[in-house]
Amino acid sequence: MTVMMYWYPKCGSCQKAKKWFEAHNVALEAVHIVENPPSKELLKDFYEKSGLELKKFFNTSGIKYRELGIKDKVKTATEDELLELLASDGMLIKRPIITDGKRITVGFNEEQFEKAWL
Repeated sequence: MTVMMYWYPKCGSCQKAKKWFEAHNVALEAVHIVENPPSKELLKDFYEKSGLELKKFFNTSGIKYRELGIKDKVKTATEDELLELLASDGMLIKRPIITDGKRITVGFNEEQFEKAWL
């Protein structure tokens, strides 16, 4: 499967990730996370395959995260409610999310990228 990158073009971490993939000659298919946010089902698949806590999928530095008081909601909401919330707005999702259908990385971490994508 193609390596897919769910990103927001103005995001610094997303730009760094894109440059990293270009420098390592890894072809990417980029998906604008705000214009085409991943569905609840797709987010659930990412979450299950990533091995990360669901709260790691939230863009905790985002304005909407703070405006909606999600920090408190994460503590008591069900997995289904959190996935619904994430799927409702691409700006709530930590980015970039990169996947080839088997592996998933969330955010940009060069060391993590070297292990996962080279």
